[in-house]
Amino acid sequence: MSGRFADLRTRLLSAAVMITLGLGALLAGGYWFLLLVSVLAGLMLWELIRMLGPHIGQSKSILLAAVGAASVLRAGIDTSMIALSTLFIAPFIGLVLLRRDRAIFVIYAFSILVASAALFWLRVQGGLDWPLWLVLVVIASDVGGYFFGRIIGGPKILPRISPKKTWSGTLGGWLLAALVGLGFAQLRGFGASIVVMSVLTAIAAQAGDVAESAVKRHVGVKDASALIPGHGGVLDRFDAMIGASLFVLLWLVMVGAPAAGAY
Repeated sequence: MSGRFADLRTRLLSAAVMITLGLGALLAGGYWFLLLVSVLAGLMLWELIRMLGPHIGQSKSILLAAVGAASVLRAGIDTSMIALSTLFIAPFIGLVLLRRDRAIFVIYAFSILVASAALFWLRVQGGLDWPLWLVLVVIASDVGGYFFGRIIGGPKILPRISPKKTWSGTLGGWLLAALVGLGFAQLRGFGASIVVMSVLTAIAAQAGDVAESAVKRHVGVKDASALIPGHGGVLDRFDAMIGASLFVLLWLVMVGAPAAGAY
């Protein structure tokens, strides 16, 4: 048992710091939260370009990351088509800089930027409840995957891409996500469909995790970077949030929010 949880203490300490910073910015909202998601987007772009293009110099990688962060900042302040079009700039720069894997970078980089901007838009349009629900669903999916997978174990879900992920962990993540949705339905007046939406968001979060694992397996690295002790890089920690944010953005645009008080 101790071997399977050898990294738990380091992971918990790092998680505590991340939760403190993230929750503080989320509660503050406004420019503080926008600044946080912009910086995280820039760091994830830096990790992505370093993985796919190790030949690219540090100065160019930092410049690309800064451009990406600035575009999220701009999209948060101004949602006009001109402002939103700046989200394409960093992916285009990467397209020019990279010698190969250009399509992977463009798609993934654009997903990072849109997901980061969407998280801020969710805070602005939905108040504190919606982004808090989203964060808790992603955490529940991750916690369920970690503990159910380590304790129960069993068959692997995608052994060639992400060898640590099991069906027990995957289903455990869905279960905890459903409980988060149930809690918000009962305590915050969300509609009953928030439970289904929570499970689907957990699936999208896990898909985001798998997508990053596939990229790392493709380039032959274990972690996106070593910026976060016990967790690897920023992209390793927030890959699930990318998938979840994109799914919620699509859901709200196509379906709309669950009707309040329908539970």
